[in-house]
Amino acid sequence: MSVLDTLISGGDVLLPDGLHRVDLGLAGGKVAGVYPPGTAPEAARVIDAGGKTVLPGIVDIHFHVRAPAYPERGTVQTETRAAAAGGVTTLFEMPISKPCCSSPEELARRRDHFSENAVIDFALYAAPGDLTEASRDRMVDLGCIAWKIFTTPAPPGRADEFDGLAFPDEADQFRALRLLAGTDLPVVVHAESAQLLAHFGDAAKSLDPSDAATHNASRPAICESVAVAKLLTMNMDAQAKLHIAHVTSARTVEVLRAFAGTSDFSAETCPQYLFATEEDVGRAGIYAKVNPPIRYQPDQDALWDAIADGVINFVTTDHAPFAKAEKQAAEGNFIAAPPGVPGIEFMVPAMLDAVARGRVSLKQAHDLICANGAKRYGLYPKKGALLPGSSADVTVVDLNGETTFSPATMHSHAREVAHLFYGRKLRGKVCETIVAGRTVFHEGEITGPAGAGRYITPRFTS
Repeated sequence: MSVLDTLISGGDVLLPDGLHRVDLGLAGGKVAGVYPPGTAPEAARVIDAGGKTVLPGIVDIHFHVRAPAYPERGTVQTETRAAAAGGVTTLFEMPISKPCCSSPEELARRRDHFSENAVIDFALYAAPGDLTEASRDRMVDLGCIAWKIFTTPAPPGRADEFDGLAFPDEADQFRALRLLAGTDLPVVVHAESAQLLAHFGDAAKSLDPSDAATHNASRPAICESVAVAKLLTMNMDAQAKLHIAHVTSARTVEVLRAFAGTSDFSAETCPQYLFATEEDVGRAGIYAKVNPPIRYQPDQDALWDAIADGVINFVTTDHAPFAKAEKQAAEGNFIAAPPGVPGIEFMVPAMLDAVARGRVSLKQAHDLICANGAKRYGLYPKKGALLPGSSADVTVVDLNGETTFSPATMHSHAREVAHLFYGRKLRGKVCETIVAGRTVFHEGEITGPAGAGRYITPRFTS
C-alpha cells in the first residue's frame, strides 16, 4: 500500500533556505515530507521533475474577475483556469463587483459563487462598506482575507460597484484606517489623489485622446505620490496594517523610503510596470491602458531599485479582464477606455525571465510573487512554502523553457485584449500546477475541475 499520494522526484526544490536536489512527498493534500533522493516511501503517483525546478505554489494577492457580474469579461471558471496555467495556486479576489463586495451578504454570496466554480484556491477581500463595527466584524467572521479601499471616487456610472469601497474624502480614509486597524488584517489601498486627478483630468481634455501620453498627463505620478504620502501620515496615528497597491513611479518610491519605519506598511508593484513603459502602451493602444498608468523608463528603473533594497517586497498581477467589445468601443480614446490588462498568465514567466537576466535571484523572485504575500497575510508556511504540513501546492517550472504570448497560447477569456503581452518571448515556462495535491495544469492542458478550489481565510489550516 502506498504511503504517499504523489512523489515529485529528480528536480531542484525551492525550500526556505534555497534550492535543494530532494524529492517531495505529498499526501492528503499536504506536504508529507522532503526526502534525500531515493529515500522516499512508495507513492501512488510519481512525477519526474528531472531538469525542472519545483516551487511552492504561487500566491497572487491582487486579482480581479468581478464575478458573478460581467461574465462577458471572464468568469470564475475561465480566470481561475488561466491562473492555473500561469502557475498560480491561490488568488486573492478584490471586492469590485456588481454590487460591490462591501457587505456581509455580498461577501457570503461571492464566497458561495467562487466555491462552486474556482479551479484553484481563492480568498476574498472585503470593502469596509458603511464603516460600522457591526458590519466589519461580520465580514471578519465570514473569513475575508483583508480589506480594500480606493482614495478615488467611483467611476461615472459605476457607483454600485464602488459603494463602500471608494473614499475620496480624506476624513473617511482616516476613519477606515482607524476602524480596520483593530482587525489586524491588511488594508490595501488604491492610492491616487481625487483632487489632483480632477485637476489634471480637466487639463488633459485639450490633448489628443488617442495618444498614450494623454493618459499619463491625466493621471501623473504626483497623484499617486501625494495620496501615498497622506495615507502614510494618517497611518502614523491609525496604526493599520497598511499595504499600498500597484506602485508605478520613482516619486512614490521616494515617498515610501521617506516614511520607512513610521508604521506597519508595505507596498507592491506589478509586471506591467516592471516590464513595460509608455512606449509599449503606445504600440498596444488602449488595450494596454491600466490605472494608475504605465509610466517611463526611469520609473521602471526606480521600481527595480526599490525591489533590490526592500522598499517594495511584493509583485502582483492586478489581473483585470475586459471584453473585447468594451475595449474596441473606446479605440483611439485613452480617456474613455476601460482600465485593466489580463496579466495572470504573464507574471510567473516574466519573473523567471528576470531571473535569467540576473535582475533577481530565483528565491527573490519567488518571495516577491508568493512567500512574502503568504507571510504578510498570515498564511505562511501553510501557503508559500514546501515544508511538512504545508498545503500541497506546487508550481513546476522549466527555467530554460520559453513562453510566448498570443491569443492562441493564452487561456484567459480576455486573451484577445492582452495586446500588451503579444509577441513577447520570455525565458521560463510553467510546466505543471498542483493545488492541494491535485494537478490542475500540465504541459498546456488545464485538468482541474470547477469547484475544486478551497476558500482560504485567515484561519486556514491547510
